[in-house]
Amino acid sequence: MTDKKVAVFRKESFNAAHRLNNSMWDTATNQKVFGKCNLPNYHGHNYDLIVKVIGMPDPKTGFVMDMKVLSDLIKEQVIERFDHKNLNLDTKEFKGLNPTAENIAMVIYDLLRSKIDEKLQMQVRLYETPRNFVEYPAVV
Repeated sequence: MTDKKVAVFRKESFNAAHRLNNSMWDTATNQKVFGKCNLPNYHGHNYDLIVKVIGMPDPKTGFVMDMKVLSDLIKEQVIERFDHKNLNLDTKEFKGLNPTAENIAMVIYDLLRSKIDEKLQMQVRLYETPRNFVEYPAVV
């Protein structure tokens, strides 16, 4: 039997502010490493999130995963938690974690992974800007 895996994608957006800062460094080091992303009054992004789910389509429904279920999970686990928030100040996930795009993607992955059938593969792509984005887990 042929392995007929299909990838399905759901795209959502959210807006959030953050400040990149390492509390173990002095101000000069933080400014040198993070530049404008270290401004003391924060800055914001219009994030685009794409969640990719890979698996075999269910023979009864034809779905890899019901996209309405995936959409609802993203809204409940990610959008409601992070949209229009200051990630550094308003979220428990980033109280001790620098909210880089890489870390945000890993947090989102962890929030969703436990809610999606373990037999399905999953990947998160997070666009911080139209030209800067990250994927987790990385595929080499």
